[in-house]
Amino acid sequence: MDLPQGVDETLTLLREADYVAERSLATAVFLSLRLKRPLFLEGEAGVGKTEIAKVLSEALDRDLIRLQCYEGLDISAAVYEWNYPRQMIQIRLSEATPRRGRSKTGPSREDTEEIGLEEEIFSRKFLIARPLLQALEPRDNGPPVLLIDEIDRADEPFEAFLLEVLSDYQITIPEIGTLTAPAPPIVVVTSNRTREIHDALKRRCFYHWVDYPTMERELEILTLKAPDTPGMLSSEIVAFVHALRETDLFKAPGVAETLDWAQALTQLDVLELTNDVVNDTLGALLKYQDDIARIRGSEAAMLIQRIKDEMRAPSPTPSV
Repeated sequence: MDLPQGVDETLTLLREADYVAERSLATAVFLSLRLKRPLFLEGEAGVGKTEIAKVLSEALDRDLIRLQCYEGLDISAAVYEWNYPRQMIQIRLSEATPRRGRSKTGPSREDTEEIGLEEEIFSRKFLIARPLLQALEPRDNGPPVLLIDEIDRADEPFEAFLLEVLSDYQITIPEIGTLTAPAPPIVVVTSNRTREIHDALKRRCFYHWVDYPTMERELEILTLKAPDTPGMLSSEIVAFVHALRETDLFKAPGVAETLDWAQALTQLDVLELTNDVVNDTLGALLKYQDDIARIRGSEAAMLIQRIKDEMRAPSPTPSV
């Protein structure tokens, strides 16, 4: 599928893949695609950063290659490594080949020495491509979508290695040389901001901060993603989650937790929020025991009462 030609087309593309995006995010996605620059998405966990890469892969019919970052991630896991067992087999075969070619089916040792065994075993066919190298390889359906997920979990030296990949879409392998992508992949880099990412990396990307959605947009997302949730319950869920985000919690719930909670309540045939329902299901919404202990009980009852009062309150009459 062709790339979108404007912000409106990008909004439509995302919406057709069931992703409700603000116009600012759609603008960032469009400019990243048009300028062929990596898209750097930063924000709290659970706000839909990773989903952007999945949606682009699905909507554009491109392969999705995911590199999940973690502490200690190195080149052998992210870029390439040599197929040592296969290299050893090749060395043994070369050693077993008679010095004077007895068979016409294979090269003699002299032939192998002429070619250069070292050059032979450090060729492309002995290379195991990992996600970053895979993303630079040509594909029939167009350049893939490369998701570098949670870059803030990786070490700073790996961050520095990414500079060559994200600026020139190439990787240098000492034994072979520089491998360059025939066409740049679509790159999405995400960060939960557990640490600051170096400016040199950010400068090579189109940056966008993904914030929590407004109540109206989150209700739209919930209606789209969890259509079996009753309408009144959906409104109460979104209002309760937004009230929690105003509370001093260790980890406020993201959109992903909102959807998980809505699906859990639907499975329990809940029609409206009550103290008992909230207390029994907070584990689907909050992921730290201290947060659960703080909200459970009187705090939850107060929040429920507040949102019900607000929902019952008449809308203000617009002035003429």
